[in-house]
Amino acid sequence: KRILQSEKRRIRNKSELARMRTDIKKLQIALDEGDKAKSEALLLNATKTIAKIKSKGILHKNNASRKISRLTKRVLQVTSA
Repeated sequence: KRILQSEKRRIRNKSELARMRTDIKKLQIALDEGDKAKSEALLLNATKTIAKIKSKGILHKNNASRKISRLTKRVLQVTSA
């Protein structure tokens, strides 16, 4: 039973992490293009996804905070410039 539960969780965690990475990549593409409005909207979406994954225990809280901080810092650099 434990093996089956672990496998289910592993698959779920893997898909959640993939969704997070996709959101971050979309944000980075918008930042590279210099689209301010789109990058701000995508930042909210990425932050929400990372926070959700953190609350489920898939990602360590400090790791999640670091990711959010770095993304926010990058968006602020693009939007203020």
